[in-house]
Amino acid sequence: MGIENYKSLDCITVADIAALGITSENAEQLHRQLAGIIENYGAGTPQTWHNISKHLLTPELPFSFHQMMYYGCYKYYGPDPPAWLPDPRGAKLTNIGKLLEEHGKEFLGSKYVDPISSFRDFQEFSATNPEVFWKVLLGKMNIPFSIPPEYILREDPTCPGGHWLPRATMNPAKNCLSLNAQRSLEDIAVIWRDEGDDEVPVTKMTLKELRSSVWLVAHAIETLKLEKGSAIAIDMPMDVYSVVIYLAIVLAGYVVVSIADSFAPAEICRRLKISEAKAIFTQDLIIRSQKKLPLYSRVVDAQSPMAIVIPTRGSSFSMKLRDNDISWQSFLERANGFEEVEFVAVEQTAEAFTNILFSSGTTAEPKAIPWTVATPFKSAADGWCHFDIRKGDVVAWPTNLGWMMGPWLLYASLLNGASIALYNGSPLGSGFAKFVQDAKVTMLGVIPSIVRAWKSTNATAAYDWSAIRCFASTGEASNADEDLWLMGRARYKPVIESCGGTELGGAFIAGSLLQPQSLAAFSTPALGCSLFILGEDGFPIPQDSPGIGEIALGPLIFGASSALLNADHYDVYFKQMPVWNGKVLRRHGDVFERTSRGYYHAHGRCDDAMNLGGIKVSSVEIERVCNSVDDSILETAAIGVPPPGGGPERLVIAVVFKEPDKPILDLTNLIASFNSALQKKLNPLFKVADVVPLPSLPRTATNKVMRRVLRQQFSQSD
Repeated sequence: MGIENYKSLDCITVADIAALGITSENAEQLHRQLAGIIENYGAGTPQTWHNISKHLLTPELPFSFHQMMYYGCYKYYGPDPPAWLPDPRGAKLTNIGKLLEEHGKEFLGSKYVDPISSFRDFQEFSATNPEVFWKVLLGKMNIPFSIPPEYILREDPTCPGGHWLPRATMNPAKNCLSLNAQRSLEDIAVIWRDEGDDEVPVTKMTLKELRSSVWLVAHAIETLKLEKGSAIAIDMPMDVYSVVIYLAIVLAGYVVVSIADSFAPAEICRRLKISEAKAIFTQDLIIRSQKKLPLYSRVVDAQSPMAIVIPTRGSSFSMKLRDNDISWQSFLERANGFEEVEFVAVEQTAEAFTNILFSSGTTAEPKAIPWTVATPFKSAADGWCHFDIRKGDVVAWPTNLGWMMGPWLLYASLLNGASIALYNGSPLGSGFAKFVQDAKVTMLGVIPSIVRAWKSTNATAAYDWSAIRCFASTGEASNADEDLWLMGRARYKPVIESCGGTELGGAFIAGSLLQPQSLAAFSTPALGCSLFILGEDGFPIPQDSPGIGEIALGPLIFGASSALLNADHYDVYFKQMPVWNGKVLRRHGDVFERTSRGYYHAHGRCDDAMNLGGIKVSSVEIERVCNSVDDSILETAAIGVPPPGGGPERLVIAVVFKEPDKPILDLTNLIASFNSALQKKLNPLFKVADVVPLPSLPRTATNKVMRRVLRQQFSQSD
């Protein structure tokens, strides 16, 4: 229901409230409280909503009442009404607030007022003074170097992104395990629970236990006699085993190859070949909602190299291992005698590779993106700056090491002294909601599709999420109503929207606890980043002007990629991009809108890629599978279409038949066939929402399919 259908707050009656299913007695009490807030703050101001959200609304009240209050308050406000306001005292206690109180005048001179008032100026300073900003920030985050850098950044006309931390050596896994003035061996590093054990206390691993486990696995990896720098894949759920294995691979000087546990054998095989992985860690089965899903057998079908196989939750293997494969127990026995023996970390330069991740481009082959030694510190910096992650926090984000948010979660938590919270099961049900309560999660990361599932089933009902200090959302475009619902589950803690990329190691745009946050909107470029909206002429529009267009990034981004394994990095990110103030801008591919109030809204991809359930995939990959589903199909076009109210994209397939004059196939059956093929050959999470028969596809003069035209048509038809 649109905002025009809601009454302003001063017109709402007791009967209106009772009509939402609230008892007459409670409706009268709520109305009296509302009248008092209106008397003090007016009927439609941000302070009105702030007081309603903090003192009137509870998770137990119907969401329809929350909507009545929010949309009634802002009925005449205009675009981007704030759903959360920073508290001046609380702002000074955040990581960035403390940094600004100490260094604000040093950074900004007489322009510095306080953390909230001066945040925009500080963001601009962070992007234009990388040497000062990153030196101070890495110090505040207690990031030590084995050999310190000569300086933070050396610019190079042949390398648009510059060279970061030249001559420095370090090991990010070692940093995750090391002690400092703020961290002890008894601090909790990982908290987890298995699905189905929801009444059992959460399991905890101290930093001391994590160190010992990582060291032992690193010693065992050495017995494989692989050349240093070799690639070792992980195709597993994100659990305590995969966290230990990931850190051990990096600690020992090898390169992690990240493969999502949902991929089909062909996609696993493709990634193993591109990365030239020499071994793979995997699990026998995945258990989700009492279903046993094969994983090791998929790895075998992918013709993987030697596999180290972990039995699922202590069970026996579901199939016999290949001759050259190793069981987890046998693998660990290779390191007998090295229990509790510290593994000496392999120190490397900032540009050495630590992780190979994959992101779909506009071709059928995924881009192989190396993370360097520096990239983890960008991930941790985003956590420190934008989500205020610190010692004592408990961070949960349902994800997988196959996607960038898996390594991001690991580094953003451990490098900042927080605990990682992992639920071994489906995040969609009440079991996960209870885990959030029992683990006392303080920062909960989501993708909007998960929020939609929680909201539709009310999965969080009866669970106390009051420990949450903020939510984080990324991967897809958010929906305002779903953000409002999510905030209400934790008594209106803010949702910090974040958008970045695998090739960046983090965000280029986000929210901040030092700024008012609007629903489904970004409030600031990420600290250390500059961004530009390109106009129709291909050049940036004025920085403070509203507008919509393709986003471009300033090239000097700490931790960002400077190489691709299977494509020309310059061609992908810099070729034919405009030059601004003497620097060529970096291509990203998203369309963004900057509003009159200075917020940003995402409008999807400008290229032929789409975002399905938080997974970026190219149209070409989808079409390659759909074209072969039925002999009657001439060609298809895969389009990501946002729903009318905003939110995650739906997959729509335009189909041209070889004989268009013949009766059309049953479209319901065709959708089912597409889904079956996509889920088997690409990813079981992909789902076709609709099929649209067309006599032909719109094309350019050079015969390229104009998917943007189809996207616009399908969006309007909704």
